[in-house]
Amino acid sequence: MSSDEQSIRHLIAQWHRATAAGDVDAVLPLMATDVVFLVAGQPPMDRDAFEKGLRAILKTHRIESTGDIQDLQVSGDLAYCWNVLEVRMIPLAGGASTQRSGHVLSVLRKDQTGAWQIARDANLLVASQ
Repeated sequence: MSSDEQSIRHLIAQWHRATAAGDVDAVLPLMATDVVFLVAGQPPMDRDAFEKGLRAILKTHRIESTGDIQDLQVSGDLAYCWNVLEVRMIPLAGGASTQRSGHVLSVLRKDQTGAWQIARDANLLVASQ
């Protein structure tokens, strides 16, 4: 496994850990400033909208997620990663949690320091049990 592949796998693991910890400030550097998130039924979301949404959700919920990388390819300063993702939203006030799962395709690129960041992310999660 190349060092770039290892770095991307580490980024994805970091994303899961930071989200579970409710640490939005640790998630932000993992995405490019011009990142675009695509979610079914919603308009494209930029970094500011993602941050605002995540901060709002974390006020009322804890998030647990797991991912299984299906394919990861690197070509120069660009890469793509296909994951099968499961996300569980647990209300802080108690009550039933919700779970979504499905496929995610992310495009990553190296920033000016050589660090990998998510540049585009297409999230195809649906409600699951």
